[in-house]
Amino acid sequence: MIYEAQGKKIDLTKVTRLYPAATVEAAGEVAQVSLEWAEMKKDVVNISSFVLIFDIDPLDEVPNNRIELVYESRDALIIAMTDVSHHFEK
Repeated sequence: MIYEAQGKKIDLTKVTRLYPAATVEAAGEVAQVSLEWAEMKKDVVNISSFVLIFDIDPLDEVPNNRIELVYESRDALIIAMTDVSHHFEK
């Protein structure tokens, strides 16, 4: 089952973790954090993008092989998450 977005082809049968994140800027530093944390701290950090992360490494390994889809808004991220969930339902 292949999901295509942003010019990337993702084999959903190989995905071991799938989660939303945000890229934030604070005190001159840039980091990728959980979407929940970013939204809780939005008065302290600047969210520069929203990310849907697909890890394909086994659960007992450090996730080195990941595919990231980047979105400019939370709404676009939610739409993408909904689209991916429909692929899993097929």
